[in-house]
Amino acid sequence: MAKSKKNDNICTFCGEAIPDNSLLIHGQDGAICENCADAVEDILRDWNMNRSTRKTDKQVKRVEKLLKPHEIKAHLDQYVIGQDEAKRVISVAVYNHYKRLSHPPVLPDDVEIEKSNIILVGETGTGKTLMARAIAKMLDVPFCIADATVFTEAGYVGEDVESILTRLLQAADYNVQKAEKGIVFIDEIDKVARKGADNPSITRDVSGEGVQQSLLKLLEGSMVNVPPQGGRKHPEQRFLEVNTQNILFIASGAFNSIDKIVAERMNTNVIGYNKKNRQLDKNNMMQYLTTQDLKQFGLIPELCGRFPVITYMNKLDHEALKRILLEPKNALIKQYERLFEIDGIQLKFTDETLDYIVEKAMELNLGARGLRSIIEKIMNSAMFEFPGSNKKKVVIDLDYAKDQFEHSIYSFLD
Repeated sequence: MAKSKKNDNICTFCGEAIPDNSLLIHGQDGAICENCADAVEDILRDWNMNRSTRKTDKQVKRVEKLLKPHEIKAHLDQYVIGQDEAKRVISVAVYNHYKRLSHPPVLPDDVEIEKSNIILVGETGTGKTLMARAIAKMLDVPFCIADATVFTEAGYVGEDVESILTRLLQAADYNVQKAEKGIVFIDEIDKVARKGADNPSITRDVSGEGVQQSLLKLLEGSMVNVPPQGGRKHPEQRFLEVNTQNILFIASGAFNSIDKIVAERMNTNVIGYNKKNRQLDKNNMMQYLTTQDLKQFGLIPELCGRFPVITYMNKLDHEALKRILLEPKNALIKQYERLFEIDGIQLKFTDETLDYIVEKAMELNLGARGLRSIIEKIMNSAMFEFPGSNKKKVVIDLDYAKDQFEHSIYSFLD
């Protein structure tokens, strides 16, 4: 930085003489001290935040032409394979939520419709996060993902639950009005289940039940003070006030072994007088999932009440996984074909290779999440060698796929 030729130890902004052991930032024709630099930073932050909130209604895109439930499901079908029941339930819940926003109560005695937060139950790799992303993209609203495992009760090491809203504000470019119509996806909600649901401990459960209690305020719809930069709250910090009444919360979790809780309840409870004639589909007990099962798993009743919409994701079978490879708008096979197409190479996978990829994914028990890692192992050598070569067409057959995958596995064992 160039120094000014005179008054080298005087701040041009405040006019104070600055000691030699203090910071003074010199520019072309002046200098600024540390205190003035901090003040300028605060002024700029305030101005940027006020500019975001001053955006007109025209700039803040509203969900005016909301798609009907069957149209929302048709959109989800482009990204998520199968899971028809979950898509139907979510489509109705999302439609009702944003229809509620577009028709707020006008008169004091008007009926006020409560929001329908959603809880998704399903194994890893069944498409829970993908479903939420697809909805947010379709509605063009701010969207953020929060992992429930990092949160702790206020006052303990970890993140406050209010940091969820900080992420939503960041996704909305700190436009509070826009953030208040966004979608928050809380993943791994099952990991904050109450420890020892049947035998409550006398010690504090700060990362389990304590987090559930902290989430209640966000979910029920209230004014929350949010630190714009995230982190822990402290008295001297500035806050933005966010109303969570119109934010749609979607929670998800694997809820391992909850199907056993459902099965136990269905086999022991008498439902009316029809117990003898009742026929249960023992291969899919998740379709009978209720709030009672979530409470038995370890979610507190108050939290269950904030999630009136409950749906489940089916475990993906061989056919569904193969369709995921080929059919969605951004299918994995289409992505790799496009990568090679950019280099002027035509890429093709044989049907036997696709079956092999699916079989390995099912062995790993990672659902659709495992497909990409398997393809990466198979394609790594080809993606290294062929770009820039004279190859114009590459066919990935079963022998090549087996050789590459097994080589990558055994190389870690050597």
